[in-house]
Amino acid sequence: MMKKSVKIWTVSGIAYLGLVIIGYSLFVGNEEEPHSDAHEETAMEVQGDSHEHEANQNEKENEQMENHQHHQHAAHNDHAAVENEVSVTAAYEDGKIVVELKDPEGNAPVLETNHEKDLHLIVVKSDLSEYRHLHPVSKENGVFEQAYELSDGMYKVFVDIKPKGLAYQVKPVELHVGEHQNHSADNDLSVDTEFEKTVDGRTVALSVNSLKVNEPTVFTYTSKDGKPDPYLGALGHVVILDEDAEEFIHVHPSSEDETVFETRFSKPGIYKVWGEFMFGEQVHVYPFVIEVTE
Repeated sequence: MMKKSVKIWTVSGIAYLGLVIIGYSLFVGNEEEPHSDAHEETAMEVQGDSHEHEANQNEKENEQMENHQHHQHAAHNDHAAVENEVSVTAAYEDGKIVVELKDPEGNAPVLETNHEKDLHLIVVKSDLSEYRHLHPVSKENGVFEQAYELSDGMYKVFVDIKPKGLAYQVKPVELHVGEHQNHSADNDLSVDTEFEKTVDGRTVALSVNSLKVNEPTVFTYTSKDGKPDPYLGALGHVVILDEDAEEFIHVHPSSEDETVFETRFSKPGIYKVWGEFMFGEQVHVYPFVIEVTE
């Protein structure tokens, strides 16, 4: 009887132990499953954060590229309104054009070299019939002088400079030569229909992709006499004025080996375009009149 009781207790103990082991296993399994889900959820969150970071990075890079393109475009155009921190005056005395520059404190501004020169001076007759691109010599206290014979009349000059640390936008300055030259002459511009001209034996053709407001306008010049020589650090220069000689655009080539110039017009109207190219030792200027539409 005693042996039978011991046997029964032994079997019961083993069975109880088995139930304990099975229950513990089930408990541990239930605890690990939520942990696994939490781990997967965390991994998904990290992956989501990674994609979001990548998207933000791409957006940031695109924004930087757009800003770079905007600044690059702004360097060739003067459409944005800027309050000048450099005052400019011009006078004609004894066969000399005299330009004076002053900063807000009345001192001479420090200028950065821009295309091999500290100052580019564009002089046009008020009716846009005459055009000069000059480089006056610096004297002292912000004064620049250029010996040049001008006939009597009303002119507008554009001083193209890069003052260090000062805001500046090219604006027209009236220049009166001779007596009673107090009013601008009316211009009589006719839009060109042929875009090929020969100047001093050198022929250049111009093609334009678009003449619409707020669209990229690309001027492509082709010379029948081969590629021009470098001039002031570029293969050419293009200066554009509206018919009232108020809006000034100075454009340089888009690349170092092509005479291709890109700009953008902010308003419709008649514009005169001067393309400057050097062949040998002589600079040739090719004027064309265009019309920009809405």
